[in-house]
Amino acid sequence: MIGDHWTNGPIGFGSGNRVTRAGCRVVLVVIPHVVAGTRLVDLLPLLEADHRVQVLFTVEGSVHGTDEFTRGLGGHVLPWDQAIRHRFDLVLAASFRGLDRLNAPVLVLPHGVGALKSRLRPRSEYALPAHGLSREQLVRDGRVVASAIVLSHMGELDVLRASCPEAEPFAVVAGDICLDRMTAGLPYREHYRRALGVAPDQRLVVVASTWTPHSTFGAHIELYRRLRDTGHPVAAVLHPNIWSVHGARQVRAWLPDGLLVIPPEEGWRAALVAADVVVGDHGSCTQYAAALGKPMLVVPLANGLLREGSPADLVYQRAPLVDPEEPALDSAAVVSGMTEAISSCPGEAGAILRRTMYRLMDLPEPARAVPVSPVGVPRVVG
Repeated sequence: MIGDHWTNGPIGFGSGNRVTRAGCRVVLVVIPHVVAGTRLVDLLPLLEADHRVQVLFTVEGSVHGTDEFTRGLGGHVLPWDQAIRHRFDLVLAASFRGLDRLNAPVLVLPHGVGALKSRLRPRSEYALPAHGLSREQLVRDGRVVASAIVLSHMGELDVLRASCPEAEPFAVVAGDICLDRMTAGLPYREHYRRALGVAPDQRLVVVASTWTPHSTFGAHIELYRRLRDTGHPVAAVLHPNIWSVHGARQVRAWLPDGLLVIPPEEGWRAALVAADVVVGDHGSCTQYAAALGKPMLVVPLANGLLREGSPADLVYQRAPLVDPEEPALDSAAVVSGMTEAISSCPGEAGAILRRTMYRLMDLPEPARAVPVSPVGVPRVVG
């Protein structure tokens, strides 16, 4: 993990002798893993160009690949042990891990589709939703940890009221900034396809996999080879946990040659925009692809793994199953109603989130309009 030596950054003892821009509000971005980090990066254009704001980063935990990802952002990175001993004007997080140890107003948003999750996780002898709105996650030592709990959908507010009523005053229904950015990228679809080396007359197949043994990569790894053998360009989008747990060398060795392998940090969103067909599982990538209106196929999944009525459950109810032995792409179908299932505020997440962040910093919002930036150009793993 990032070193224990404290840094001579723009905060703490003696910082007045080091800074060039004095008097800034200081925002700390807490990154426990790459998935959370990629979502938090979507928030940075909303505030980091403001001359009144200084953004810093820290890594909570030691998940493989997180230090490298955070260093690669190019910001000033504080060791966690230093971060928990300083007061900040705002903390941005996409996980509740370690937040009770920080001294600041905290904004927490989901790092996937919604706060409620789609996958059921066994707890003792029962299968209960592994949702992120349970009281034991939101409350520490009798207080609600977050000053703003970002929800994607109004339906999540009903769950919050039932599971942790004392947290309701801190809820902010903001929609989904990740989906908004992919939607903003739709006009650049051909640009993304050229970046991937896909010709206008080719049919790009994107294979999306979450982690766990029930995922596409975990349960149907031969599907990658069979789809490649259809002659269409095939892009593999793998959950960052797959890369961090198994290692990039092993992941590339397990995948067949001839795939467009998308790196875990970024590029997967542009690949979904560029796709002609998406083959996926119960992960967030598959749900986002369905919301973009892509023709969908889903891999077989055992019963009892999904929360009823969740976005993943809706995809599985409405999209055709792919035969992993003999995949037939022509059976793919568009799944209706997914944008509404994911976001109650399509296109508005950036404006709502910026307003919330500046409120927590006790700082007037900039007069300029809130940008909805298209997702970046994709690249492939060499």
